[in-house]
Amino acid sequence: MMDMQYTYFIWSLILLLIWLVVFIAQKSQRVKMMTMSIGTAPLGLSEPPFYPDYWFPPTLFRLGEATGFDIESLIFSFAVGGLASSLFGVSDKYLLKPLADCEKSSKRHRHHKFLLSSPVWLFLGLEGLTSWNAIYTASLGLLGGAMTTVVCRPDLLSQAIKGTLMFTGLYFLFFSAMAASHPGFVALYWNHANISGVQVAGIPVEELLFAFSLGAMWSAFYEHRHWLRVKTS
Repeated sequence: MMDMQYTYFIWSLILLLIWLVVFIAQKSQRVKMMTMSIGTAPLGLSEPPFYPDYWFPPTLFRLGEATGFDIESLIFSFAVGGLASSLFGVSDKYLLKPLADCEKSSKRHRHHKFLLSSPVWLFLGLEGLTSWNAIYTASLGLLGGAMTTVVCRPDLLSQAIKGTLMFTGLYFLFFSAMAASHPGFVALYWNHANISGVQVAGIPVEELLFAFSLGAMWSAFYEHRHWLRVKTS
C-alpha cells in the first residue's frame, strides 16, 4: 500500500506534463487552453461528494483522508480542463472568429447564460432528487450541458464530436498506463460496492463515462461562452 501513496500525485503530474506538451504544440489555442484550465481547476474542490463514496486514493499529506479535499484533484482538474477543451485542434490550424451580431440575437440564444450554467444546475438537481453516486450525476450534468451547447450552436457539433473522441481516447491510454504501472490500484481504491463494477480493459466504465462527458461539454464550451466560431484548415 505504501508504494501507492503517491500514485495519484505522480500521475496527476504526468497528466500536467501532457498538458504542457499540447500547450506548447498549439500556439493558436494557448489563451483558450490556459483560460479553460484556470476555470476548471477549482472543480478539484468538489472532491468531497466523490471521496470516499466513489473512490479514496491516498493523497499528499493525507489531506483527502482527513478532509475530503486534496492537492492532486486541483492539478488533475487544471490539466483535464485544458486538454478536453483544446485537444481536438492538434491536427488543424485553429482560428477563432466572432459571431455576427445578427447571429447572437437569434431566438435560440435568448437563455444564453442560463444554458451555459446547465451542467451545474443539472448536477445539483440530480444530487437532490436521486441517491446516485456523484460520478453519475456529474457525468449526466456534463452531457446535458453538451446537449444544450449543440442545440444553441449546431455549428459546434463536429468540433464537439471530435473533441469528445480524442479526449476519451487520451484518457483511456492515460488511465491504462496508470493502472499498468500500479497493478491493484483500481481494486484497492475505487468503491466498487457503490458503482456498476463494469470495467473496460481494467478501467471502471465510470471513468470513461466521465471522460466522454467532460470531452463533450468542454470541447465547445469556450466558443459557446465567448460567441466565437471556429475556422480550421
